[in-house]
Parts: sequence; C-alpha cells; structure tokens
Amino acid sequence: MTKKKSSALWHPRFWPSWAIVFVLYLLSLLPMASKQRFGARLGRFLSRKLKSRARVANRNLEVCFPELDETDRKQLVEDNFVACTRGFLESTHAWWRDMSPCYGKTEVQGLEHLREAQEKGKGVLLIGGHYSIFDFALPLVSCHLNNPGYVYRPNNNPVIDRMIEKGRRRHFGIRPFTKRELRPMVTFLKKGGEVWFACDQDFGNKTELYVPFFGVETGCITSPSYIAKVSGASVICVSHLRMPDGSYRVVFSPIQEGFGVDSRKDTEVWNRYIEDTIRKLPDQYLWLHKRFKSRPEGVSKVY
Repeated sequence: MTKKKSSALWHPRFWPSWAIVFVLYLLSLLPMASKQRFGARLGRFLSRKLKSRARVANRNLEVCFPELDETDRKQLVEDNFVACTRGFLESTHAWWRDMSPCYGKTEVQGLEHLREAQEKGKGVLLIGGHYSIFDFALPLVSCHLNNPGYVYRPNNNPVIDRMIEKGRRRHFGIRPFTKRELRPMVTFLKKGGEVWFACDQDFGNKTELYVPFFGVETGCITSPSYIAKVSGASVICVSHLRMPDGSYRVVFSPIQEGFGVDSRKDTEVWNRYIEDTIRKLPDQYLWLHKRFKSRPEGVSKVY
C-alpha cells in the first residue's frame, strides 16, 4: 500500500510540485545570512505583488492596532511580509539542513517551568502560536523535550505534504498528530509525551466560542481544554521569535494551573499569552491569515 502511494506521487500531474521541492531544496543550501538577505528582498517584493494578502494583513493590523496611522501600518505590513518570507526560507533550513548549531545559540527563557512540568510525569501540552519562524521553531523547541509530538493539518498537495512532514519528523523522533487524532494524542500525553499545538487560527464552522483577542471577539476552538482535562497533562504556553538582531528566542511560560476546568477561561489565557507576545514584536505574527473570518451572530464582518 505504501509503495503504491509512493508511486502515485510520481504521476505527471505532480511533476510541477516536485520541481518546486527541488527549488526549495536548492534554497535550503544557501547560508543562513543569504537566506535572511534574500528573504528581506523577496518579502518586500511580495508585499507589493500579493495585494489580497497585503489587504488582509492591513485589515488585521487596523483592528488590532487602531492607534497606528496609515503610514506606520503600511510599514508594519511590509515588515510582516519580510518576517514571514524569512521564516519560510528558515523552514527549508529545518527540513534539510543540520539544525544542531542553532540549539546552543538560541536564547531560552522559562526552561525551569518546562522541567517542572516534565517532572510531574503526566505529559506536557505546549500551546503555541503562528509566529514567523514557522517550522524552524519546531526543532528549537523539541530539543528541550523528552518525547516530542506536534499537531498539524496535512497539506492538500501530497508531494508538498511529504516534503514538509518528512522535514519535520527527522528531528528528535518527533511524533505527528492530525487534529482528528485526539485519542492517540491523549494516550501519548498520559505516557509522558509532550505535544506542541498552535491553535490560533480560524477554524470556520468548527469555531466553538469567541473570546477577546486585541479587543476583537475572535473565533476559537476548545480542543486544548479537552486534551488537558482528559489527559491530565500540564499546560505551558510557548513562543518562538526571531529577534531584531537575527537571533532566536524560545520562551516557556509558567504552568497554567487549573487549565481544563473552564474552557472559556483557558481560551482567554492562551489568547492573552499570544497577544502579549505579539505586542513585543508585532511584525513576527502571521497577520497574512484571516484570523477574524468567523464572526459572532449579528456582528459585522472584518474582511
């Protein structure tokens, strides 16, 4: 069955996708400094060409940072394109290159909180967000875990999905879980596993409640609360950022006591953590995503 599936990936209709994979592999071979310079140029170019995404980012920033004037907001949109483009190129580094030199150079804060959670032996649920360094962050976090896992949504293109997931899974034996695999994830946590879960996107009709995010009622899911409740895992919020000087920082929050009792309160906690992180470096978040697409009944649309 696996051989048949593998053969199907070489069907002529996927040849353009394989060409993309090859180009990305070649880009991964660039030195990191070259990736950063190229990412800056490409990001500025894309901010002018991808007008629909630029409008989404501008609208997100308009509702989240109403104090910014148009000039500052326009600059932040461009900075965000640069940050995300650099992040994509950094991801190619994580998919194919040796990441070990990066571990010792990354500043880590709150490691004592993670160690405290690990010592409890009941697993750790790490709630993250979609910051700009994307897949590059996964090994930076996983190198501090004993039995790492992560939650992901499979890419619609099987060739691209193979590239991404193969690149992710080569680090530390990390175990993947789709969002439909809650039962095996809970079992994994009960056995002391640690799962990274970025749940800060708009899930459309799967939205379960609305909580404030930058003062905007924002659609969220309650899966983190359910997972924490049934697994007994400790919950820690985690952030991973590229600093202005080009270095990287990973921050683990204190254990979120009582997480899993009140899903609304839990959701407010992790949204507030992400918001506080964004306010430190606003260009480092995935503003290109329509975070406010789902709206409460009777509330006007954002986009």
